[in-house]
Amino acid sequence: MKEWNRSARLLFGIGFSNLGNWIYFVAINLLIIQMTGSAAAVAGYFIVKPVAMLLTNLWSGSIIDRVNIRKLMIGVDVSRGLLIALIPWLPSMWMIYAVTFLISVIGSFFGPASNVYITKLVPENRRQRFNSVMSMTNSGAFLLGPAISGILIQLTNTTFSILFNAASFMVCACVIALLPDVQVKRQQQSEPVRWRTLLDDWRIVLRFVKSASFFTSLFILIQVAMLIGFSIDSQEATYIRMHLKLSEQAYGNLLSLTGVGSLLGSFTATLLAKRVSYRMFISTGLGVTAVCYLWFYASSGFLSATAAFMVLGFAMSFASSGYATFFQTHVPTAIMGRFGSLSDMTQSIISIVLTLTVGVLSEAFSVQLVCCIAAGIGVAVCVALAARSFSASGTRFFHHKTESMTVNGADIGA
Repeated sequence: MKEWNRSARLLFGIGFSNLGNWIYFVAINLLIIQMTGSAAAVAGYFIVKPVAMLLTNLWSGSIIDRVNIRKLMIGVDVSRGLLIALIPWLPSMWMIYAVTFLISVIGSFFGPASNVYITKLVPENRRQRFNSVMSMTNSGAFLLGPAISGILIQLTNTTFSILFNAASFMVCACVIALLPDVQVKRQQQSEPVRWRTLLDDWRIVLRFVKSASFFTSLFILIQVAMLIGFSIDSQEATYIRMHLKLSEQAYGNLLSLTGVGSLLGSFTATLLAKRVSYRMFISTGLGVTAVCYLWFYASSGFLSATAAFMVLGFAMSFASSGYATFFQTHVPTAIMGRFGSLSDMTQSIISIVLTLTVGVLSEAFSVQLVCCIAAGIGVAVCVALAARSFSASGTRFFHHKTESMTVNGADIGA
């Protein structure tokens, strides 16, 4: 099977399941409202996933780095598909919460596992383009999914949309089953995962973090910039409705146009992937994103806010593609699952704290003031990231592959 054919199949499988997720997103909200008529019940549903991921990410990486990645991804998608197919027939919200918790626990394996699989399947010189196309499929799913869900619900009901998502996971599993194994044999694979094993794994990740000091400094700056953006993103609806005084329809239009910007950005990133380095993608993408958040929260009307979010969607496509390539290039594949899971857990904790802090400060002062200050800090972080990336040390770093390290005398750098 040719390399481009393998990549195209994987893109289709993951992209189709992402489309199913956005179709499901609309349907599950409506189903919960139909069942309970409670906004709190909807909020409770969205708390289940981060709680499940926080609990799972403590140990999921240790399993990911020790099993057959392809079989794990297939098993995750089949399990999620079967569990989602049960939801329309569950008689109570508590049962929906319980099944959603199981889905989230199982689903937390897929992201880190797919990172490892993509890194092994896609040659290094093609990864940036692959990640740009992946970003484009995600943007397309974000743009089309809710619209398709609305049409399906109007023609049928929420049950059909939920079952469509279940089927999309089955399709993704079938596509991955047609792809080759990329497993690398390692000593750790035969080692059972116990509490001591988890502690040893965390120490290994910590050793990598200490040994790859330049990577770590860039990784922290990138994460800080992204997490600041996520935290102030939580206030966008409040700002639009209470400060800009826009209608719900105008808010929906703004989000749709943001999706258009994201799709255009992903398409442009795909065209430029072979001409522009992922270092430039990250620095420019995150920098423009931070400036756009500041622009948005300084806006006084619909046109200015919409323009800011369209450019933001455009820039974020470059940032996400660049970050994915950065991660795949400089994190050793032998510990990628563990590193990804533990970093996801840390990000979740920090994101929750930052989001709550921004929310509390916005109540005490004003949404505009707090978010503008936070966005300004984000701009400063992005300037520091760009300066470090394009320094002499940064240039040397980005011209090298994975910073290698050893565990028990065995090289796990690549």
